[in-house]
Amino acid sequence: MKYYSTNKDAPQVQLEDAVIKGLAPDKGLYMPENIHRLPDAFFHNIQDMTLQEIAFVVANNFFGDDIDAKDLQHIVYDTLNFDIPLVKVTDNILSLELFHGPTAAFKDVGARFMARLLSYFINKKENNKTVNVLVATSGDTGSAVANGFLGVDGIKVFVLYPKGKVSEIQEKQFTTLGKNITAIEVDGTFDDCQRLVKDAFMDDDLNNRMFLTSANSINVARFLPQAFYYFYAYAQYKKMGYTDMPVMCVPSGNFGNITAGLFAAKMGLPIKRFIAANNRNDIFLQYLNTGVYTPRPSVQTIANAMDVGDPSNFARIMDLYEGSHGDISTHISGVSYDDNQIAHTLAETYEKEGYLLDPHGAVGFRALQDSLQPGEHGIFLETAHPAKFKDTVDGITGQEVSIPETLLHFMKGTKHTHEIPAFYPVFRDFLVSAK
Repeated sequence: MKYYSTNKDAPQVQLEDAVIKGLAPDKGLYMPENIHRLPDAFFHNIQDMTLQEIAFVVANNFFGDDIDAKDLQHIVYDTLNFDIPLVKVTDNILSLELFHGPTAAFKDVGARFMARLLSYFINKKENNKTVNVLVATSGDTGSAVANGFLGVDGIKVFVLYPKGKVSEIQEKQFTTLGKNITAIEVDGTFDDCQRLVKDAFMDDDLNNRMFLTSANSINVARFLPQAFYYFYAYAQYKKMGYTDMPVMCVPSGNFGNITAGLFAAKMGLPIKRFIAANNRNDIFLQYLNTGVYTPRPSVQTIANAMDVGDPSNFARIMDLYEGSHGDISTHISGVSYDDNQIAHTLAETYEKEGYLLDPHGAVGFRALQDSLQPGEHGIFLETAHPAKFKDTVDGITGQEVSIPETLLHFMKGTKHTHEIPAFYPVFRDFLVSAK
């Protein structure tokens, strides 16, 4: 399958080039030329399939033209060696728990898949060059990518994160690894980190010196695999006896997660509608309300992974719907909550339902509470384990959240970072010196 740029000013490429390059030469994001609809029989029997079986069917639909079936199956099965359970929280709201992977966050799926796919393509090449993976993180992306690529031959990873704006556990997950992982602490916001990464890709001289790619959701190999768990959510939903189409609510930051869900719907997944749940960084909600997209600097919140003022994947949503504000608004609604509302929802849900949300999941749960119509059922994405935000969650509930073993071992490591200002020439010099 060919992949084209959202900016429509670059040649189409094969999957291998789209994955290795990350960003198109015209600085657009790659999109698959076609989104094939899955056969009805797949959905009739989906409740009897495992996560890995479902994911392989979906992956083959995306990538089967470019990867041998046995190799693709190995990548999928090796990526998804953990469960993603759907859990009932109230009579009409269910939680898709995406925190059972090695770094306890939803990005384990996309990051692990991308690491394996990129390694597959690199190993196929002769005269291999070192691939330098640049990733900006507001929290969970850095840990998932760093751990997904840890120790992979031929790949160096540079993780940029905003100083003082990620939780201690999140930070420890990518600053204690060493080996081929370098953590860069930027004196600024996530948007500054993302800008530095984009500036690096736009620097022709730097790209001639170094082989650069991205592991943020701008890379097709990062965001497309996130469609896997939407299908698995529906399989479990159907197995529980539900017969209606669920409303899908996605806590939204850089919008790769909800974009993957929209792709799943285009492939035939029965989803009634989507809700993009925002914190105070509600640029997308303002677009829905006005038809005008106006990025602005992000503000810090207790749902820090959603603190994005200019979501990259908005370009993919616009491309998917051919720029039609009316069509986008028909399929996606938006809501926004401040820290007080998020904290209240987290505390109330724990007290009334006995279910402990993380701050991002609290935004999704609250959105369904406020938006579901009579007779509707909703699924929200619980994107990370509450322990990743331990200080915040403990302070809200008055109880001490237990830290799972998958996270405890990171806390014993020693933090190693390189501090830089949010100034591109400094970042560029650092990359050149680290070559």
